[in-house]
Amino acid sequence: MSDKGDDLARDLEQRVEAIESGYEFMLAYAAQGRETDRGAGSGRQVREYLDGMRRGLEGLADVVRALVAARDEEGASAAAAFLDAIERDAAVAAAAIRLVLRKEDIGSQLVDNLNACIHLRALLTDLFIVDEWRKNRTGRGG
Repeated sequence: MSDKGDDLARDLEQRVEAIESGYEFMLAYAAQGRETDRGAGSGRQVREYLDGMRRGLEGLADVVRALVAARDEEGASAAAAFLDAIERDAAVAAAAIRLVLRKEDIGSQLVDNLNACIHLRALLTDLFIVDEWRKNRTGRGG
C-alpha cells in the first residue's frame, strides 16, 4: 500500500477509535440513570465523547472510499452500495449526535436512545467489516 494508503488507514483507525470509545462510554453513561450531564465525573465527559464521535463521523465515508480505492480499485466499484450505506449511516448518526449536543441537559435516557439509533449501530457493524477487510484482504472475490 502506498504512503497515501497508510495515511488513510491511520486516519480511519483514529476515527474508529473515537466512535467505538464514545459508544462504549455512552453504554456506561446510559446505565447511570442521570437526569443531566452537569456536575462531576462522567457527566462532564459525555459531551467530550459525543463531540469526538461527531468529529470521527464527519468525512468518514470519504476516508473509507479513498482507502478502499487505494487498496483495490475494482473493490471500490464492487462495494459501491455498501460504501453508500456507510455514507448515509455516518451522516444520520452525526446529525443525531449534533442534535443531542444541542440539548442543555444530556440525561441517560437520551443517551440510551442514541445508543439504540439503528444508523449508529449499523455504522459500527459496517466499520467492523471494513476493518476486517483492511486487515485480511487477500485477493479477488465475487
